[in-house]
Amino acid sequence: MNYQESKTFEKTDFTTEPLPKGEYEDCRFIDCDFSGSDLSEIKFVDCTFENCNLSLATLSNTVFRDILFKGCKMLGLFFEQCSVFGLSFSFENCILNNSSFYQTKIKKTVFKNCSLQEVDFTECDLTGSQLENCDLTNALFDHTILEKADLSSALRYSINPETNRIKKAKFSLPGITGLLDQYDIEITI
Repeated sequence: MNYQESKTFEKTDFTTEPLPKGEYEDCRFIDCDFSGSDLSEIKFVDCTFENCNLSLATLSNTVFRDILFKGCKMLGLFFEQCSVFGLSFSFENCILNNSSFYQTKIKKTVFKNCSLQEVDFTECDLTGSQLENCDLTNALFDHTILEKADLSSALRYSINPETNRIKKAKFSLPGITGLLDQYDIEITI
């Protein structure tokens, strides 16, 4: 089995030459293109992806353990297909539009300055997560656990408190309107 440790991959186009199956530990991927690639069965541990394009990659049984995605384009990814064992990552300045975290358990995940438009968080466990300065336009929250999550600087979300668990979650005063959308009421300030 292919094993790579502490290696840096820079400006590599994995759409033409696929990343070999195996385990990548403490590796850095910088300005790499994985768009449409099959990353199934590949194990990433303590890796960093910077300014990479992972849009529409296949993630069947992909292991993401302690991963940092920074400045990445990640459109249309199905994170629920990843291996659930040790699933942990954080996102900074990433575009995750139209991706799905359906039924994933990703407690204490950090999303910082990310675009999460139309992302599916249905039945996801986001306990203690931070969604700092994130755009949640048309993101789906249904039976989502948001207990102790921090959405105080998140934007444009619509979360129904009756169908989601939001105990001790943090919201900003202007953002509270996103908790009242289902009532179809007008709020004036």
